[in-house]
Amino acid sequence: LRGRDVFFLTGLDEHGQKVQQAAAKTGIAPQMHCDRLAPQFRNLWERLNISNDAFIRTTDDGHKSVVQRYLQQLYDNQLIYKDDYTGWYCTFDERFWTDKDVENGLCPDCKRPVEQLSERNYFFKMGQYQPRLVAHIEQNPNFIRPESRRNEVLGFLTTQKLGDLSISRPKSRLSWGIELPFDQDYVTYVWFDALVNYISALEYLRPEPLVDRFWPANVHLVGKDILTTHAVYWSTMLMALDLPLPETIFAHGWWTVDGEKMSKSRGNVVDPNKIVDEFGADAFRYFLLREVPFGYDGDFSRTALVGRINSELADDLGNLLSRSLTMIERFANGVIPQSKTTHDLNSKVGEIVARASVHLERLEFGKALETIWELVQSTNQYIDKTAPWKLAKKPDEREQLDEVLFHLAAVLKTLGIILYPFMPSKGEEILKQIGLAWSPSVFF
Repeated sequence: LRGRDVFFLTGLDEHGQKVQQAAAKTGIAPQMHCDRLAPQFRNLWERLNISNDAFIRTTDDGHKSVVQRYLQQLYDNQLIYKDDYTGWYCTFDERFWTDKDVENGLCPDCKRPVEQLSERNYFFKMGQYQPRLVAHIEQNPNFIRPESRRNEVLGFLTTQKLGDLSISRPKSRLSWGIELPFDQDYVTYVWFDALVNYISALEYLRPEPLVDRFWPANVHLVGKDILTTHAVYWSTMLMALDLPLPETIFAHGWWTVDGEKMSKSRGNVVDPNKIVDEFGADAFRYFLLREVPFGYDGDFSRTALVGRINSELADDLGNLLSRSLTMIERFANGVIPQSKTTHDLNSKVGEIVARASVHLERLEFGKALETIWELVQSTNQYIDKTAPWKLAKKPDEREQLDEVLFHLAAVLKTLGIILYPFMPSKGEEILKQIGLAWSPSVFF
């Protein structure tokens, strides 16, 4: 919306023990398993109107070569060493835990059973970067957001000694991964591999390298369950590689369903495809971004979804669009009148845009939409107050009628543009209805 040069990346990390085991259960090779799943994610993103510039798969040869280059660089700089390790391993999270982390034989994150493993692996000297990482977090308040997540990471880093990170798995246990460039008997730990995607994508997914143009990233948007891997693992990896850190790592929350965690065993997993089929992508996107403060956990229910659709999208926005467009068609033959007069509504538009912009910058999507809805409601009140249908009956009030219709069209233009990031189809539709084609150059 502001004409900025943007590179929006998403994709799939496809290596690791979970993938290898899932493929084995279906009797196919891991690569074939990944090849079957990848189109499902791509198709869902398209159905949700997610406009990513690139889609990375960590099984791509281009990604593998970057991972191996970085591994070799760290190894040559003596930041990777080999040692024996015994610990509790969670296959689901693909992560080792210490005795103090594990209670009742369960992973502290996913609560699934862990198994004790003893094996020889390669380690990245992550621990030596702890003081530098703490200083960076303290000196850059927006590095980890929301603040509650920042406090969690700082609390961990300032009260516990950060150990080194196992960055390999022996092929005798796990063969599905990127081979270490300095030892063919090992593959790369899936999280070391996956995190490199943020930079590898800039190197190989476009004809010309884009690293200088788009790194460091403005924001990494991640789930709260993988905040540690990004805020600690990835940050120390970048420090070791002499690369700048991203400006912000924003951890979003989880959705529950009717107060319960989603799970296949409970049968309460929300299928986004079915929601889109029933309500459309715009309504689904609006609800997810509006219902809960972004960054926190929220509860998904059909009752709440239908309630917002009916009260806000149908009654508030739908009513405004229907009345405004109908009156422009009926009272001005579908041609938006011109007017040089100003009204309090003009200043209201400017104020709303300014406030919504600040919320968008801070990824406060719910607050941004709440602010935008002030404009929707104020404009509905403006229609009630000015009563254009009454003005249309009085020839001597023609100028005032044109003024009202002009201001309504101006609001619709603003709404079409500022709603576009939230509801792309609806934003484009609004602009089309007043004779404009969507273009980001028309705003901000």
